[in-house]
Amino acid sequence: MEQCQTCLYNLRILDKLKNELPEENTIAQLAEVFKIFGDNTRLKILWVLFDKEMCVYDIADNLNMSQSAISHQLRTLKQARLIKARRDGKNAFYSIDDDHVKRIIEQVLIHVDEK
Repeated sequence: MEQCQTCLYNLRILDKLKNELPEENTIAQLAEVFKIFGDNTRLKILWVLFDKEMCVYDIADNLNMSQSAISHQLRTLKQARLIKARRDGKNAFYSIDDDHVKRIIEQVLIHVDEK
């Protein structure tokens, strides 16, 4: 059975992780992503977007926060490629960028819940 290109790429990354220290630039990028995950509001936004797409108004309403505060955090999450936006007329709808983001949250939650 032939493996997909993405699977082979991921295997190379995992092998590299086991055998060598990443380049300084890669470490810096990882640290930036973890900083973004380190904010309570951004985690709440990711949580409400986990399995659905929402507009700024609905996110703000869900989290009982102002739309401007949510918009600011959405910009940060989008720049980090943790969420994506889809335009429909004048409205933008936000969702988790891909399954990798979901898996990061799931794995950390499993770790936090371990007794």
